[in-house]
Amino acid sequence: MKPPIRLILGLGNPGPEYEATRHNAGFWLADHVADDLGGRFSLEKNFFGWVAKGRFEGEAIIVAKPSTFMNRSGQAAGALMRFYKLEPQQVLVLHDELDLLPGQVKLKQGGGHAGHNGLRDIQSALSSPNFWRLRIGIGHPRTLRLNQQVVGFVLQPPRREELIHIEEGIRRSQQAIPHLLRGDYDKAIQQLHAGNGGAQAEGATAGAQTGGASSKRNPSTKSSNGG
Repeated sequence: MKPPIRLILGLGNPGPEYEATRHNAGFWLADHVADDLGGRFSLEKNFFGWVAKGRFEGEAIIVAKPSTFMNRSGQAAGALMRFYKLEPQQVLVLHDELDLLPGQVKLKQGGGHAGHNGLRDIQSALSSPNFWRLRIGIGHPRTLRLNQQVVGFVLQPPRREELIHIEEGIRRSQQAIPHLLRGDYDKAIQQLHAGNGGAQAEGATAGAQTGGASSKRNPSTKSSNGG
């Protein structure tokens, strides 16, 4: 039996100018997970990030958001894993995914980084690709019919329809987290992936719409300074 998740690391960039951008979807989900587990974020410089300590069925669970920029996320991951004496298989990384439409979410263990700088740095810091990844679909400018480069796309807020679907994917991810904390990965995968059919159709519809980017900050997010 695979060991259950004990460290959850949401990826994003620190600072209010990045808070509502697509690249911070991992932070958005981490905020919800910390709330669900009764944790509160505080900045811990030794761990290069904001750390919340929660509990699930009597077990301590660590939720963290790196205070470094995305491409240095491995500093937090490595420091936390070493301090709590965890294996890569007990680490879950929450991150935005270009290859999934808004609203889609997928879970997998191991694999490459597909050019995602946060995953690249974590894989290097842990000396292993065997951590778990919860991939939060944000879409790709090509599939969403947007004439812009990927770098600019991920650093902008999602459009209104996209945001609705991303938040639905985050809600479904929250519901799957307890399975991961019990080590029931098959059930989590089944639950998450079963909901992607409807999200795919809705995401394609959202991509065909031409509405501008929302001027409002994502209502599901909190300040990344942890208060």
